[in-house]
Amino acid sequence: MYVDLGNALDAEPRLTREALERLDERVADAHDRIERGRAEAAHGYASLNLPETVDPAAVRRAVDRFDDPAAVLSVGIGGSALGAATLAEALGTDLDAYVLDNVDPARVAGLLETLPLSDTVVHVVSRSGTTAETLSNFLIVREAMADAGVDWTERTLVTTGPSGNLRNLADRHDLPVLDVPAGVPGRFSVLSTVALPVAALAGHDVEAIVDGARAEADRLAGSLFESPAYAYGATCHALERRGAGVNAMMPYAESLESFAEWFAQLWAESLGKDAVGQTPARALGATDQHSQLQLYRAGPRDKLVTLVRPRERPDVAIPETDLDGLAYLGGGSLADLLDAEFRATEASLAASNCPNVRIEVDRVDERGVGELLYGMEAACIMYGELAGVETFTQPAVEWGKRAARGLLGGGDVDAEDAVPEKRRLVID
Repeated sequence: MYVDLGNALDAEPRLTREALERLDERVADAHDRIERGRAEAAHGYASLNLPETVDPAAVRRAVDRFDDPAAVLSVGIGGSALGAATLAEALGTDLDAYVLDNVDPARVAGLLETLPLSDTVVHVVSRSGTTAETLSNFLIVREAMADAGVDWTERTLVTTGPSGNLRNLADRHDLPVLDVPAGVPGRFSVLSTVALPVAALAGHDVEAIVDGARAEADRLAGSLFESPAYAYGATCHALERRGAGVNAMMPYAESLESFAEWFAQLWAESLGKDAVGQTPARALGATDQHSQLQLYRAGPRDKLVTLVRPRERPDVAIPETDLDGLAYLGGGSLADLLDAEFRATEASLAASNCPNVRIEVDRVDERGVGELLYGMEAACIMYGELAGVETFTQPAVEWGKRAARGLLGGGDVDAEDAVPEKRRLVID
């Protein structure tokens, strides 16, 4: 992974090279804390050990029992689903890859009407084995399979913790089970048994994904000027402290659109605490040059734009044309056009003094995706260390879960006490 900070300096908000050099002393201290956490496999920090602790062979063994499925359905929520969606979209697959990560009844019913249930592998993921949304969706999918005469026990893979309802179900029906890694929060679990089975089912090289992550891990160092991941995390923190409270993640590859959604969860849930943190926005180049770029360039000076692209990509030639005014396109290619759009956006933002960072990988392949995902996780952890927040907790999320369980009568809060009386101002 390559990180270019040039356009993040001396923009608005203003961050100088000298300020980064001063911040680098704190980066060194933060790196030491991170390394101690890794050595102890402490909660959260253990995420950065996944390139060494995950077992790709175990993932392959778990999926080998499923012969050439037509589709894979990931059932989870948040980090238990977004990682799988990111890998499936980024790497592509001959399988039809679906994700159920919400409980919208219209979406669930519509998917079940079209899903080839007899030829679908269901991968259900819940560390606790009690996640309401995940278990509700899984029960519905299981019933749909049974109603269609499909033996759901032959089509289901479980990833869960050491105990809980889902573990008990897997043991009772002799389902293949992978363990959720200890000490790894869901939003940091993409490089583990939580998401890698989807890549394995699609025939991708899981070892290469892990190798890419390992290569990025080897580049972690006590200076932001020696570590791309730390350079990005430290720069984001420094700009946020100066007023850049929004970070727009804008990949120039449609295969990375789900990556931007994955990044949004990672950034928001990890760093949004104690009245600090950047609000992640999602954009897609070149599409959103024709919409959101207007705001980034001419709106409030509270944004950082992160531009992501591969250095190499597949290409499609643009035919020659005799249409007036379009001759300049003929003989070129879509990759050339997209690259020109990328460079123009980068220059446009710089000309308007909007800070932007360029992140590149060689290719959107297994190794490149492994580098990118690990790099963003390490950047997030560095940001959290510098900001002094509890990166690996999510108390605001837990509040909402507890209240929802109370409303449904399944928690430790009475339904009438779960949510205070809503203040209303209704306009009919």
